Amino acid sequence: MKVVVYIKKKIIAVIIRFFMHTMNFFITMDDKMVLYLSFDGRSYSDNPKAIYETMLTDAKFDKYQLIWALKEPVIISGCKVIKRQSIAYFYYLSKAKYWVFNNKMPDYYIKRADQVYLQTWHGTPLKRLAHDMPDLGITYYRSKQTYQEMVSAYDKDSQLWDYLISPNQFSTAVFCSAFKVNREKIIETGYPRNDILTTVSDEKIQDIKEKFNIPSNKQVILYAPTWRDNAFNLQGYTFELNLDFTKWHKILGDDYVIIFKPHYLIAQHFVVPNGLSEFVLTMPATADINELYIISDQLITDYSSVFFDYAILNRPIYFYMFDFETYRDDLRGFYLQVPKALPNDICYTQDQLLTAISSGQFDFKRLAAFNEKFNHLQDGKASRRVIDEVFI
Repeated sequence: MKVVVYIKKKIIAVIIRFFMHTMNFFITMDDKMVLYLSFDGRSYSDNPKAIYETMLTDAKFDKYQLIWALKEPVIISGCKVIKRQSIAYFYYLSKAKYWVFNNKMPDYYIKRADQVYLQTWHGTPLKRLAHDMPDLGITYYRSKQTYQEMVSAYDKDSQLWDYLISPNQFSTAVFCSAFKVNREKIIETGYPRNDILTTVSDEKIQDIKEKFNIPSNKQVILYAPTWRDNAFNLQGYTFELNLDFTKWHKILGDDYVIIFKPHYLIAQHFVVPNGLSEFVLTMPATADINELYIISDQLITDYSSVFFDYAILNRPIYFYMFDFETYRDDLRGFYLQVPKALPNDICYTQDQLLTAISSGQFDFKRLAAFNEKFNHLQDGKASRRVIDEVFI
């Protein structure tokens, strides 16, 4: 079965490459056209969204045609929206002068020599990436690739990048190592998606809380765990919910609301325990996590890069790493010295986590030192710097 799937994928890739070569021959590129794609078309979000919305405010781009590709198209003000992997999608891949993408693209993409590929990426890395990952001798569920095939796919994509956004000096060094990309291609600007986090107003917080029906008089905790490479089934990656929300409610009480936002790659659906529907709110994969940052008073995560962004808000961050040794030693491993380099210590058990939260104690000086190293470029102008660097 695996051999059949592999051969089928290779045949499809060859067909698409031939199709794109043909389109590039017949279609004239438009110097004033930009194609945006975020998380492979899963949502209108992240760095591409921030860059797009800043371009809308600039009269210089009034005559540009801006195209968004989505798996499930929705109306987006100011642009044309197309379905990813449709005929129109490949047409605009060929015609657009600029590609603005935030994750690795398939190796069958054909880029013209005079097209500009802006790879924005999507996070400051805690866990190791691409060439820096250990070879576990496994086939990765999501890509159906071996380690060597995985790094080869990264190499093919990174060779097409004209620009790669980095949020800080640390990430620049990591990207050079993990993606084998030349330093000259990297623009160290801070992340555009975080511009909004530097200008948060009470009015904005209230508007978003009303959008999600969250009471304004309650403390909001965002719980945003990530996926594990070795935990999956036929539907996708799975996640062990190693906690008891009933216990959380008993200890934290009715003064709190938990927003549960698993990583978008986690396929399973989580059911809120009976009687806790007003205490635990689950969010869809398409929800803009920046909005969830803005309305949350505290963050709980594990190995996700979300804490780098959330730290900009200068609010408490807690790390619940119940499988820390396994993740560190048997899966990805870390770029940072954990927990020393984090803005808080690790909680290994649910009881440790709940005690830390209910105590109300948090070392803001440690958080300030963390921000000085990783978020000093986040001044609300990253989108502008990227646009000035990339677009003619």
